[in-house]
Amino acid sequence: MSFYDYSVKDPQGNEVPMKQFEGKVVIVVNTATGCGFTPHYEDLENMYEKYHDKGLEILDIPCNQFAGQTPGTDEEIHEFCTLKYHTQFPQMKKSDVNGDNQLELYKYLKSQKGFEGFGHGPKALAMAAMLKLRDSHYKTNPDIKWNFTKFVIDRKGDVVARFEPTASMSDLSDLVSSLL
Repeated sequence: MSFYDYSVKDPQGNEVPMKQFEGKVVIVVNTATGCGFTPHYEDLENMYEKYHDKGLEILDIPCNQFAGQTPGTDEEIHEFCTLKYHTQFPQMKKSDVNGDNQLELYKYLKSQKGFEGFGHGPKALAMAAMLKLRDSHYKTNPDIKWNFTKFVIDRKGDVVARFEPTASMSDLSDLVSSLL
């Protein structure tokens, strides 16, 4: 199976096949409206505006699995994002990214790019400390660790990178730019 063999649902319950993004660079990101990383929406929207005409797509998949930081309905989440961050990229139905009810797309993404660490700096140390308390084996499993984990898929459908929420948004932008 490849990235293009999967689909996710939009907020109305319609299937959105990844095949429709063939030939584009895609960022798939699990998001939250009440998280310390929620301002990533601003950087993502800036990237979308800068690179969309060159072939970038961003798939926003709201997820409430991390400290309940995405309460509300799909409609409320969409309203928050468009009013506060003026997002224009497609938002999908709120979904699970880990566990028994996780999206099949996320099983695939995690099988292609597992967890490689949070990097360095205060946010990375804080995330590592928090997760160590919740899951002493967090370093060895590919699960999504928190909101705003980003997967980058190149124009051929290959999953080329995974960015944890603590990663530099400018590094993400640089990679996207190099793939376009």
